[in-house]
Amino acid sequence: MNLSAWSIRNPIPAAMLFVLLTLAGLLSFSAMKVQNFPDMDLPVVMVTAALPGAAPGQLESDVARKIENAIATTQGLKHITTTLVDGTATIAAEFQLEKPVQEAVDDVRSAVSRVRADMPADLRDPIVAKLELSAQPILAFAVASDRMDDESLSWFVDDTLTRRLLAVQGVGAVSRVGGVTREVRVALDPMKLQALNATASDVSRQLRAVQVESAGGRADLGGTEQPLRTIATVQTAQELAAMDIALSDGRHVRLDQVATVSDTVAEQRTAALLDGKPVIGFEVSRSRGASEVEVGAGVQRALDQLLTDHPDLHLTRTVDFVNIAQDEYDSSMRLLYEGAILAVVVVWLFLRDWRATIVSAVALPLSVIPAFIGMQLLGFSINIITLLALSLVVGILVDDAIVEVENIVRHLRMGKSPYQAAMEAADEIGLAVIAT
Repeated sequence: MNLSAWSIRNPIPAAMLFVLLTLAGLLSFSAMKVQNFPDMDLPVVMVTAALPGAAPGQLESDVARKIENAIATTQGLKHITTTLVDGTATIAAEFQLEKPVQEAVDDVRSAVSRVRADMPADLRDPIVAKLELSAQPILAFAVASDRMDDESLSWFVDDTLTRRLLAVQGVGAVSRVGGVTREVRVALDPMKLQALNATASDVSRQLRAVQVESAGGRADLGGTEQPLRTIATVQTAQELAAMDIALSDGRHVRLDQVATVSDTVAEQRTAALLDGKPVIGFEVSRSRGASEVEVGAGVQRALDQLLTDHPDLHLTRTVDFVNIAQDEYDSSMRLLYEGAILAVVVVWLFLRDWRATIVSAVALPLSVIPAFIGMQLLGFSINIITLLALSLVVGILVDDAIVEVENIVRHLRMGKSPYQAAMEAADEIGLAVIAT
């Protein structure tokens, strides 16, 4: 006796089971995240090594080639791709798909550690991390203000706006694009340094000790223990200009006597353009496992509140993958509905039987909705891949439903009772339908 025959002989338990499965499927569907693409762990490890001021040729010989040779010995390696720009080398190591991602990261990190001593001493510690596809920006905006200049607006984006958006659930990162960064510039006068028999390294060494806070131990005050801190910071460029510089011969001079200290902005290394005009922008990335639609809605609410608090701001949305994900979700769901309706219409047109039509109309959603239980338990999200899979499965389901109903109708037209027709039709093709 197959499952179909048991369900026909015991209709009440079968009906109750499908009602419970349908309710659980609806709850699972509402709990699933809507994304553009699923979160995938590809066995690709990125190594980023920074050597400020180094030319690509130096990076290739002193850094990239040594890291490549070390990574080449790891097991399961497929490809190595290196990108060199001024001051930065980026190496992408792609492994076989069966290689565990964490194992690949550990192998690459160990390989880089083995050759770290052979690379330049002033090379910053290489950063080893797996490729995160979910870290790609899903929203980008251009921001302008009627009251703030570029420096103030850039700091506003880095401080106020970033903290507001990071408080939104599901937001993984907020990064500024374009704009300027505040910089206190010290331009040494070589003639004055030469006259004082001083060098730039003497000044640089003492400036390096500025803006430093360190633990200073503890002290007993009034029977209580208080922590101590050593503070060597300045608040303004004027305070830095008044800094006392000790010379090698024991004399002391003020910094502004041998240099020009100015509170300015750093040289721009990136730029953002909108309609050919420079703007200040920011990008929003979601965290792993978060819904792009929910993150987009939360970001929009936070930005609306920010515009209310700062009416001088003007925001222009430049990149929007949230609407793309929402449109794909709406289109796929609409196609599923249309497919189910067309299947019911086809059953009616060819069988001309209202009972068969109603059975098909009820069976299709009762068969599809419980599938969301397994998808939610296995960690799947609603994305372009899972929706495509559902569309393909619904096509097979429609075929099976039409074949099953048509076979039952054939037995009914042979003069058999509905119970006997259903039993014999299920015995004939029930196993084949369940197998597909």
